[in-house]
Amino acid sequence: MHTDLVAALDIGGTKIAGALVDSDGGLLVRAQRPTPPQGSGEQVMAALHEVLDELAASPLWPGVRAVGIGSAGPVDAKAGTVSPVNIPGWRDFPLVRGVQERTGGLAATLVGDGVAMAAAEHWQGAARGRTGALCMVVSTGVGGGLVLGGELHPGPSGNAGHIGHISVDLDGDSCPCGGRGCVERIASGPNIARRALDLGWRPGPDGDASAAAVASAAAEGHPAAVASFERAARALAAGIAATATLVEVEIAVLGGGVAKAGEVLFAPLRRALTEYATLSFVRGLEVAPAQMGTDAGLIGAAAACRGLDCR
Repeated sequence: MHTDLVAALDIGGTKIAGALVDSDGGLLVRAQRPTPPQGSGEQVMAALHEVLDELAASPLWPGVRAVGIGSAGPVDAKAGTVSPVNIPGWRDFPLVRGVQERTGGLAATLVGDGVAMAAAEHWQGAARGRTGALCMVVSTGVGGGLVLGGELHPGPSGNAGHIGHISVDLDGDSCPCGGRGCVERIASGPNIARRALDLGWRPGPDGDASAAAVASAAAEGHPAAVASFERAARALAAGIAATATLVEVEIAVLGGGVAKAGEVLFAPLRRALTEYATLSFVRGLEVAPAQMGTDAGLIGAAAACRGLDCR
């Protein structure tokens, strides 16, 4: 009988995933629901309840000692609330309280999804054994988390490393966060696709206008698609170099759907880093693809819970 399990939750604008995770990072039971688009706070919470109820129906549930929650941000770990940019129905939403009420008062730890991804990559992935790392999720949004001094560094509110909302273009477009010229406004999947369309790229007969379709076109040399990924890469490079200059990380790990574009993204990113990461102590900065895949959020939520002493 498993007696040291964590119920992990990975909450984003597209899906709400859950799993029972053992001390080795094994995902023993899974559940998933789509995030209700434009749903009210109660509708989104109802979907989360379905995920929790499905996990709780497992015969392994009695071995669960805590809940680890990784959520799209910003989050407020102290207050236990979330206000995800991509989930409009949740603003200062009391997520931790709602989860604890549904799970009979289990201890719960909340971190941003970027912090969860960093926890996963440092535990079992591309940042394993590293003293300093910036781990990024480049997907519908752009998030991040930091490992400093060999340990996860979520910050007091659970948002440290949220690189998506560093401004890299002082005269850039307004961002839904309220800022201007943010990394996310340039390098997220929807914004890569938007820019490619603005530059003249058009979807194929299947009508697929996603960043993945733009990546395929860029791989084939379509100028507008290439240009959109080049600009995204420059935005990411500027943000990564700024972060490395501030806190001296040794590796930047990129995961999420956009990072699956491979060298279409990583080649221009490495080139751009030579322009932005110019000081002697950041020139050796490594860039690597994430290794944990689509399970990073779940494994990371469990890892963060274990590492931060779930309370």
